[in-house]
Order: sequence, then C-alpha cells, then structure tokens
Amino acid sequence: MMASVDPINGTPDRPRTRWGVFAQRDFRLLWVGETVSGLGNSITVVALPLIAVVVLDANSTDVGLITATVWLPWLLVGLPVGAWVDRARKRPLMIACDLVSAAALVSIPLAAWLDALTFQHMIVVTLICGTAAVCFNTAYHSYIRIVLDGRNLLEGNAKLQGSEAVIQVAGPGVAGLLAQAFGVITALVADAVTFLTSAVCLTQIRVVEPDRAPDDEYDSLRQQIIEGLRFVSRDRYLRPMVTWGAVINMALMGYQAVQVVFLVRTVGLNPAMVGLLLASGSTGGIAGALVTTRVTRRFGTARGLLLLQAATAPFALLLPMTTAGPGLLLFAMGAFLVGIGISMANIVVGSFRQTYCPPHMLGRVVATAMVINHSTIPLGSLLGGVLGDAVGYRSAMWITTAVVASCWLILVISPMRRERDLPQTYEQEQVHTKDSRGIQRDVP
Repeated sequence: MMASVDPINGTPDRPRTRWGVFAQRDFRLLWVGETVSGLGNSITVVALPLIAVVVLDANSTDVGLITATVWLPWLLVGLPVGAWVDRARKRPLMIACDLVSAAALVSIPLAAWLDALTFQHMIVVTLICGTAAVCFNTAYHSYIRIVLDGRNLLEGNAKLQGSEAVIQVAGPGVAGLLAQAFGVITALVADAVTFLTSAVCLTQIRVVEPDRAPDDEYDSLRQQIIEGLRFVSRDRYLRPMVTWGAVINMALMGYQAVQVVFLVRTVGLNPAMVGLLLASGSTGGIAGALVTTRVTRRFGTARGLLLLQAATAPFALLLPMTTAGPGLLLFAMGAFLVGIGISMANIVVGSFRQTYCPPHMLGRVVATAMVINHSTIPLGSLLGGVLGDAVGYRSAMWITTAVVASCWLILVISPMRRERDLPQTYEQEQVHTKDSRGIQRDVP
C-alpha cells in the first residue's frame, strides 16, 4: 500500500489502513481520554446549575453567574497561559489539569453530604475547573501534533470533533438520566471519574515530547505574549480566521440566548420538542466531522472551507422563519446545516494552526485565538437578550442569524480565496509571499 500525502502539511502519511488514525495506539488513548472527559464536561454543564437550584435554592441570576464564571478564566489568564504552555511539557500539564478538576469537583459532593456547601464554594470550584480547562485545551491543541507526529492532523481533528459533536447530543441526556436516577450530587461524582479516566489514558501514551529549550533562551512572559498577539494580528491567514471566529461566536451566542424563549413563547413548543430541535445543530456537527476530509481532498482545504461556509451559513436565516407544525422543519434544517459548517471550519482551522505555526509559538497562537474568540461569547449572549426584550424574539433571531449567514464573507476577502489549499507551514508562506512580490531569494 502506497503512502499518501497529508492535505495540510504535505508530509507523507503513514500507510493508510481501514482504521485510519485509530490504528495508532497513542491517538486512540488521546481520543478515548478526550471523549470521556468531554462527556464529563457535558454532565457538569447540567449538574452544576441543578445543584445550585436544588440544593442551594439559587435564582436565575445565580445560575447565570455560574455559567459566566466558566468562561471568565479565558479572559483573565488565557494569554499568559499560552506563553507558559510553550515553555512546558504538554502531557504532564494535561494530567495535572485533569487531577485538579477531579479534586475540585469531588469537593462539592463532599461539602453537600456534610451540609456545608455554599454558593461561594461552587463559584470557586467553577473558577478552578475553568482555569484548568484553559491550560488543558491550550496544551491539548499542541499535543495533538506531537501524538500524530505532524501527520494526518485533518483526519485526527475530524475524529475528535466528531466525538465532541456526539457528546453534545448525548451529554445533557446522560446528565439528566444520572441526576434522575442517582441524584444531582452523584452525577457530579461521575464527572470527576471522567477526568480521572482521561488522566489514566494520558499516562499510557508512549510518544516522547521534544526537549524544551532552556529557560534562559526564552524572552520574558510579557514579551512572549506580545509576540503571540503580533504573530496573529500580522498574519494574513490567521488574522481573518480569528476575526471570523470572534464575529460568528458573537452571532451564534446571540441567537442561542433567545432561541429557547423564541421557540416556547413565539412558536408555542413544549420543552421536549425544544430539546429535540436544539439537538439538530449538534447532529449537524457530527455530519460536518464526517464530510470534512472528503471535501478538503476534493476541493482543497482553503477552497473547501469557503465552499462549505457559503453553502451552509445562509441557511441560518431559516431559524427565524420557524412556525408551528411543518414549519418546525425550517429550524431543524437551518440548525443542522449551520452545525455542518461550524464543525468543518473548526476542524480545518484547528488543523491549519497546528501545522502552520512554528512549534515554539503554537501555544501562544492557540491561546490568542481562543481568548479573542471567547471574548465575544458573553457579549453575544448579552446582545441577544437585550435585542429580544427590545425588538421581540423573532426580530432578534432575524438580526443575529443575519450575521451568521453573512460573516463567512470575512474569509472570502482573505488570501485563501485565491488558493486551493492553505499553506503548509509559515516558512512556506513567507517564501510564497516573497516570490509573489518579485523579491529575489536565495535557493538552498
């Protein structure tokens, strides 16, 4: 069997088997750990608010504060964590994050059983778990490249994105069943077990990380943060990708903030039907993960990304057209197609970052992109809620989904519109830029 060439980085792949990247033991361990941990995160999203309401008799403002606290660490420590991760070994850091999260989560059931649980305790735990998630996710995006040896990254990211989409569909249901059968406190214990499972899987990975540079070779932490920001802001591919991510996150959170109220009060649906319709977006995420590799091989990574965004994003406008009866299919179809586009973009952009960025800069670039993209999430939620109260729920859906439908044009005006594939490495892009400007260069 002949080896193929990876569509992202141009390096020869390992000979393909029917199992693809799952034939690699280290990737299987990483995938299992991430999938189980992702299921735990889905349980947490449901279990923490339930504990706050059932055990502490919290109001909606308290629950909203818990939800907001999850994202706060990205804004507080995201950039310095990116610089720090570039200095650290990835696997020990990820294992430590899993163990810290498990211990923090277990403290809530222990406090509840001792009748000592407070709202402040839950906020502290949420901050700890949120900070651990920032460190873990930043290191994780760099570690995938190490585990796969820079190869098959598109396929590997597609497998990970697909399992994440499945979890988003099944996770809340599993959390609800656990809470119903064993109580909300026990559901959180199950979440802690998933983090321990992830840690065990990581300890079994055999790949050896490259040696770190001595500490005296690094610039100051502040200088490294500035370098990461400068790298993203000046790069002609990363800059529009990050801008698009920030805008679409704001728009997605904008309509998601009002969609439940819209479906219940405007369309007149019951909670069960609302849940079924909302799951259609996650189902689209699964489909997007399945088609990404085929689309990019057929059309190229740059052209395939643009074509799929152009073919799916405008269908967001079906959401505010939803009516009772057969009109519910409009919401399901719109959410499904938007989910395909978002999933595919996450896979392509994530794989591109992992191969394109110099390895010593990857942590900072990932953290910079995530900080910028996540910073618009609370803004979008607030904007959607304000619009819903000010102009009505259907009008708010029209405004926010119009942004989703059109913001892919940010990618169109970037250089990728002229390329079939995204550049393989940053060094290759620099050579291409010099050649296109007619600048003479030395030939090695």
